[in-house]
Amino acid sequence: MIYLVEDNEALRDSIARLLKEFAQAEVAGVASTEAEATRWLLAHPDAWRLAVVDLFLLQGSGLGVVASCAKRKPGQRMVVLTNYATDDIRRRALALGADAVFDKTAELDKFLTYCADHARASA
Repeated sequence: MIYLVEDNEALRDSIARLLKEFAQAEVAGVASTEAEATRWLLAHPDAWRLAVVDLFLLQGSGLGVVASCAKRKPGQRMVVLTNYATDDIRRRALALGADAVFDKTAELDKFLTYCADHARASA
């Protein structure tokens, strides 16, 4: 199960459809703020295997979500999916506990492959 943290509703729906179609993965829940995402992820540790987190949210930051969930179960993964995947952002996200960082426009195929591989590995 995937938890999706994205503040743009149309984009969130598109990503959820892509994840279902290409990774055969279901979205367990969604959030548009750092507080909402962090609260849900920490309160439901058995309900998600992969968290997909946007960098810029309605409130707070995706980096805050990543940092809050740095200590998670061994099989759980957290990825940042952003339009701002600069070298600095990649370093910061990975240092805070992200497993991977993908650019929404240039690395969507890599992102979907990562999600599909993780879905197969955790099935």
